[in-house]
Amino acid sequence: MMKHSDIIDMWPTIAEFASDVRVEYQAARKMHERDSINSKHWYRVIEAAKIREYSNVTLEALANYKAKRKSETAFENHTAA
Repeated sequence: MMKHSDIIDMWPTIAEFASDVRVEYQAARKMHERDSINSKHWYRVIEAAKIREYSNVTLEALANYKAKRKSETAFENHTAA
């Protein structure tokens, strides 16, 4: 399963990812650091990936990783209680 940071790493640089997705560089850097691409950007990420012929960047890939992280967080919060 591809992590969101793996998707960003497909671009040559974070700056190019930011430009292609039309977000500020700092926002793209934070997405990478947090390993989380905000869902409001997903369609632009998918479209930018299509242009670069990164065929494995899909809505399903983005959503699956988000769901996995959410599930892990819920489990961690449940076991910490």
